[in-house]
Amino acid sequence: MSQPIPTVTFPDGHAVPALGLGTWHMGESRASAATEIRALQAGIDLGMTLIDTAEMYASGGAEEVVGRAIAGRRDEVFVVSKVMPSNASRQGTIAACEASLARLGIDRIDLYLLHWRGRHPLADTVNAFEELRVSGKIARWGVSNFDSLAMRQLAALPGGRSCAANQVLYNLSTRGIEFDLMPWMTEHEMPLMAYSPLDEGRLMRHPGLGKIAKRLGASPAQLALAFLLRRENVIAIPKSASSERVAENRAAVDIALSPADLAELDGLFPPPRSRQPLEMI
Repeated sequence: MSQPIPTVTFPDGHAVPALGLGTWHMGESRASAATEIRALQAGIDLGMTLIDTAEMYASGGAEEVVGRAIAGRRDEVFVVSKVMPSNASRQGTIAACEASLARLGIDRIDLYLLHWRGRHPLADTVNAFEELRVSGKIARWGVSNFDSLAMRQLAALPGGRSCAANQVLYNLSTRGIEFDLMPWMTEHEMPLMAYSPLDEGRLMRHPGLGKIAKRLGASPAQLALAFLLRRENVIAIPKSASSERVAENRAAVDIALSPADLAELDGLFPPPRSRQPLEMI
């Protein structure tokens, strides 16, 4: 672990590691909770102190796992959680946030996201976010699964320019956002959080990626993460319930990719040449 994890800075000047920890599918089984907690704590020990979760994950179970993992270490971590669209009315958002805080065992969420756009007016959700921010229950807010059009619509709302981040599906095999969404976010100096950075494990089995990784003395997962770590203003949040795999992910920071390596990756996973619909899982 020779290289420090690069950082990404939010519009308010707060910096976080560009490599964090995801929790999707955690909290689904009591039998696996202890292993999941150890994996999250191993990541914190390695400097992967941004933890992403959501009220939707295991119906709050993932938040409970996170709460147990960070108990006594709250000041070390940056906690991200999300409100479900069905709860995202003005009062529903506030109630959902309070429930998440209780499950997490903390008094403030560092970044609170709308999980995706739903039936409630976006203006009502923004108003709730601002109310939560003023009250100190969240430090900043953002969105998830918003394409470039939705981001422009959000920015046009009163208070909409206070959005601190957008979390979307982004990995080597899902690069559509590079055409329009990423440039828009770069222009507005807004971090992009990349969920499923390993394409739910499929990239780890890609033969072409495996060939390049072997040449570089890395695993396919490390190479996929190294690609994202080279992108400006991107935070990758791989999920793993294995402490060993978390350490492997952390070592991706040490992989140096040459222009020739990046060109080879572009050949395997071509960047978009036109606007594409936003992909979601």
